[in-house]
Amino acid sequence: MNTTSRTRPRAILRIHFHPAERTDELYGQLLAVVDGISSRVEPLPADWSAYVDLTGALTYWGRDAEGLIAVLRLRLLALHGVQCSAGAGPTRSIAAMAADATPPGAATVVRDDPYGIAAFLRTKPASALPGIGPRTAKTLARYGITSVGDIADTQLPTLQRILGTTAARLAHDRALGIDERPVVPGVAPRTMSASRRFDRDELDPDQHHRAVLGLVQELGGRLRTSGEIAQALVLTVTYADRSQTTRTRTLAEPTAHTPALAEAARQLLTVLGLQRARVRTLTLRAERLRPAEDAVHQLTLDQHDDKLRRLETALDKAATLYGPRVAGAASTFPRAGWRPARRA
Repeated sequence: MNTTSRTRPRAILRIHFHPAERTDELYGQLLAVVDGISSRVEPLPADWSAYVDLTGALTYWGRDAEGLIAVLRLRLLALHGVQCSAGAGPTRSIAAMAADATPPGAATVVRDDPYGIAAFLRTKPASALPGIGPRTAKTLARYGITSVGDIADTQLPTLQRILGTTAARLAHDRALGIDERPVVPGVAPRTMSASRRFDRDELDPDQHHRAVLGLVQELGGRLRTSGEIAQALVLTVTYADRSQTTRTRTLAEPTAHTPALAEAARQLLTVLGLQRARVRTLTLRAERLRPAEDAVHQLTLDQHDDKLRRLETALDKAATLYGPRVAGAASTFPRAGWRPARRA
């Protein structure tokens, strides 16, 4: 009898969803479709993606990775009309790199064997390796290390002198196709979003600012009504050609306070730099929601913030009684850094 045990090869999938319009409800529905293929799903709502461990599902469905991904893509398209891009491989980092290099409507699968892993990784630029940002890539380039293959061929002590002990170890392992991080199943953290679609492609930065202020006011009111606070904001811009740009900012402390939300939204909008962009839709999403009783309100000697919070409460009550557009709350919060445009 052969008693030798053979470790079953891992198959990790990174899938990105590409819907025409993004809503929290749709994201949950797409995750449900993925869950129908494999129950080991790790949601990543910030960029509308997810990790999926297909290892056990391959045996259950009697298919290889390409065949199972094809079934999943077909179900997403048939049930919700949503295209996806997918990358699969034996590790999370390889799956992520494969997905990043794949256009919508396609899939890239890296075989779980030394040749397949090396053939995929070695020619990639160093910046394609998860954990290697543009600044680190420039630092490596000064030493002639420009590809993932270069990182794999560089002696670990040399990398440690350049990057530091921990970062060098991670980069070296991932360049060799070593990444033992598991897929951690879980439900998507609760989010709340608001969108503004312009009647025409909008070029005016003042209109962009006003729209985001309105979204901040709407989200803040809904968060306070539901008794929740947000830990992060995500601003997504959809352009005239339907391409999208997304930026995320973690809040200094979880909050539903409109001035704090407005300041974070202003920073997101500034980073995007939309001075000449033809904007079709702006979507602001509050992420990683928690019960409001978890909030820690910093004490301050200035009573101005407390007055703004009382005003905020009064405006929420007015909106409940007379509708959400009864008052323009954002203009009453100068600390948020917003200045309404002057009219002649």
